[in-house]
Amino acid sequence: MPKPKRGSFLREVLIILVSALVLSWIIKSFFVQAFFIPSGSMEDTLVEGDRILVSKMVPGVFDVHRGDVVVFKDPGTWLAGMATPDRTPFQQAVTNGLTFIGLLPQDAGEHLVKRVIGVGGDHVVCCDAEGRISVNGESIDEPYLKPGSAPSVIEFDQVVPEDFLWVMGDNRAHSSDSRYNGGSPGGGFVPLDNVVGTAFVKVWPLSSVGWLRNPGETFKDVPEP
Repeated sequence: MPKPKRGSFLREVLIILVSALVLSWIIKSFFVQAFFIPSGSMEDTLVEGDRILVSKMVPGVFDVHRGDVVVFKDPGTWLAGMATPDRTPFQQAVTNGLTFIGLLPQDAGEHLVKRVIGVGGDHVVCCDAEGRISVNGESIDEPYLKPGSAPSVIEFDQVVPEDFLWVMGDNRAHSSDSRYNGGSPGGGFVPLDNVVGTAFVKVWPLSSVGWLRNPGETFKDVPEP
């Protein structure tokens, strides 16, 4: 039986490698993308250095819901002043290439991670007599808040425009979210068009791997606007 030619073997390896890279790019572009958590604004749900997977079928195939953890593109100046990684031009080019095809998680860059508190049409208010946030007149208990965090030390009374979101970090004392960006384009609201997707699983570190579930009980009694 004749042995396969070396050139043929290398060609097969190249085809497999290119196919794997194309498949990785398709998955990252249309279905699932990895992201890196750069700050403590979502503690203790997510901590700095965590890696998460984000479903890119939301919004689109599926809707965004109150309680979802979403990744979105900065709608204005939310990330102004944030430090960027110190890389050489070559390191940045390699990082950009590997991120583009999905082999590296997306870093902070121009994206943020927050929790959806209000969707289009919702009336979000802080605070009630017990210091809780209310949505459409229904006060909510938020089990995902970082222990010791108040729902908000800033009062607000907002109606979320259609096709926008009101978002907040779980670590309320250290989260530059909708409350602090009223002067930015969009008035602190996040356009649905800026949403990359919803985070559904934490994949790193291995000691913290697990699903990121929507806290449905928190919002189950909230009436529609």
